[in-house]
Amino acid sequence: MVLDGQRARVDFALTPVAKRLINVNPNTISWIGLILAFISGALFYFSAGHDLNFLLLVGAVVVIISGYFDALDGKVAKLAGKAGPKGDYLDHVFDRYADVFMIGGVAVSAWCNPYIGMLALVGVLLTSYMGTQAQAVGAPRLYAGLLGRADRVVLSTLFPIIQFIMIAFDHGSFTLFGYTFTWLEVMMIWFAVVGNLTAVQRGIVTWRNMSRSDR
Repeated sequence: MVLDGQRARVDFALTPVAKRLINVNPNTISWIGLILAFISGALFYFSAGHDLNFLLLVGAVVVIISGYFDALDGKVAKLAGKAGPKGDYLDHVFDRYADVFMIGGVAVSAWCNPYIGMLALVGVLLTSYMGTQAQAVGAPRLYAGLLGRADRVVLSTLFPIIQFIMIAFDHGSFTLFGYTFTWLEVMMIWFAVVGNLTAVQRGIVTWRNMSRSDR
């Protein structure tokens, strides 16, 4: 599941809004996306409280809106002729914080075993690091892999909804091989396993790219 390569397909939802916001500083849009990511993480954290499960749905909606603003800032920058290395740098920094806020909100909540949460954060951060590190050493910037940022946004939207629905049917958790998991933990396990596999995959691709350039 790699949605980062499908970004051009959502231009129809970005371009009209970007044109209306062409006089807005793209960094302001980036800040809005980051704040929304923090709010979504807080909503996921508190959703584990008594009678607060509905916050899962609110958090899922906020994740989507945050992801939209994350894509919108770059589109506004391009249309306004303001795209540059400083904006690109800020965007990458904010993306990493947004990942920590959204995924960390689940990782430290009662929905998730903290060890699984820690491994999920490591997988997500390493995935992003390997992509940008490729660019840092002179190789092409990498978006390839099994788990890109767009994938994380989609999964961070779908699984809270699944968790809420399963709670409504009294199946908020399940037992497998003697261990009990919530549905949000399934998402975090996916981030942990597939995130680290993506990091390794990107490392191999970058190494091969550098080997070709040495010839």
